[in-house]
Amino acid sequence: MPDYESERLRQEYMARIRGLRPIDDDFMRCLFRDNIPLAQMVLRIVTGIEDLVVTELSVQKDLKRLGDSRSICLDAYAKDSSGKIFDLEIQRADIGADVRRARYHSSAMDIENLKAGQDFSELPETYTIFITENDFFRKGRAVYRFERMDTEDNTPFNDGEHILYVNGAFRDSSDIGRLMHDFSCWNPEDMNYDLLRDKARYFKEDAKGVSDMCRVFEEVKNEGIRIGKDEATIGNIKSIMETLNITSKQAMDMLKISAEKQEEYSKLLNS
Repeated sequence: MPDYESERLRQEYMARIRGLRPIDDDFMRCLFRDNIPLAQMVLRIVTGIEDLVVTELSVQKDLKRLGDSRSICLDAYAKDSSGKIFDLEIQRADIGADVRRARYHSSAMDIENLKAGQDFSELPETYTIFITENDFFRKGRAVYRFERMDTEDNTPFNDGEHILYVNGAFRDSSDIGRLMHDFSCWNPEDMNYDLLRDKARYFKEDAKGVSDMCRVFEEVKNEGIRIGKDEATIGNIKSIMETLNITSKQAMDMLKISAEKQEEYSKLLNS
C-alpha cells in the first residue's frame, strides 16, 4: 500500500473506492488495463461488430503531435484483427464531449497511423467512441453514429472514419442497455456482465486491487501538485474532483491555488 498521510486519508480513499463506477474514467482505465477480453466485449456491444477480435490494447495512450499542436491522452486505445483502430473515451461532463473534440481525436488517430511514405489509402478504419454519462444529444437513442456522406443524396463517403456517442443514461433489456446500467453501478453485485463484475470486485475488495486504486489516487494528487497553482487548468481540476470525489474547493486547496485564483476558477467551474 502507498504511504498515507494519515489513517483518515486511508479511510477517505477506501470510501471513494467503494463509490467508484466504470463511468468514472480513471476507474475505467484500471478495469481495462491488460484486460483484452473486457475491452473486446464492450467494443462488440457499442459498435455492433459481433466478430470483433481485439489484438492490441493500451490505456492512457499518448498520441504524437505535429509541431506545437495539442497532444491528447486516450482512455483506451485498441486494434482489432482486421486492422481497425478504436479510441474509447469516458466523458462524464457534457463539456468534455464537444463534437469538435471527437473530430480532433479522430484526426489524431489518423496522424498516429500513417507513417512517412505510406499511401493515404493505407489509413486504417477508425472508431472514436465517447461514452457520456448523460444523453448528450437528448434524442433518447442508445448510440449515435456519425459518418461523412454526400449531402445531396446521402451516399456514404466511405473514408473509414466513424464517430460514436454512447448514451450512458440509456436503459433497457438490450445488450447496450444492460451494459450502460453496469457502467453506472458502484456495487459489482448489481452488474449484469461477469467480465465487468469480476474486475470491479477485484479493485474494490481484493487487497492488491484496492492498493492499486489507492496508488492511482496518489498519482492523480501528486500530478496535480506537480502541475502547480499557476498552470492548473479547469480540466485538471475537474479530473481531480471526479477521481477523488471531492469538491472544487478541496481540489483547489490541494493544488495550493491562491485565493485570488480560486475565486476566478470557481466562477468557471460553476458556469
